[in-house]
Amino acid sequence: MKKLLIASTLLISTSALADAPGSQSCGWGNMLFAGQSGTPSHVLAATTNTSTGNNTFGMSFGSNGCSTKGTLTYGGKEMIDVSMIMDEFSEDVARGDGEAITAVAVSLGVAEADRALFKSTLHNNFNTLFPSEEATTEHVVSSMFSLMKNDEKLAKYTV
Repeated sequence: MKKLLIASTLLISTSALADAPGSQSCGWGNMLFAGQSGTPSHVLAATTNTSTGNNTFGMSFGSNGCSTKGTLTYGGKEMIDVSMIMDEFSEDVARGDGEAITAVAVSLGVAEADRALFKSTLHNNFNTLFPSEEATTEHVVSSMFSLMKNDEKLAKYTV
């Protein structure tokens, strides 16, 4: 049950995806509200796009100002948020095993064959991940991805 709760927490925090699928100017909503700014205009443009499905049509046929040639981006917080399980995660990293560190590995798509390496990498770099008791979630996640990128086997699980 605890694993399910941790996994649910991590999955909820990964619900945000790309910044602008189909490009920044994709869809009829962007055409209707072109040149306007502010939250209401963006919400109306997004609502127009999603309610008519014209983004999907535009991306499929290259119309409505849509294009799939660009690279999807994400300008928000990291996709993995360990803030709700930070205490348990830090304890697991210190031990080198546990439900929270396993849930993070699973959320990142780390194959079972590579999980021992993932756990030992984090365990061996505990002081990098948690330089103080006040380490922020952003620092921990950023450091974790840096460690993974520097490992030949774990690099494939980073974005």
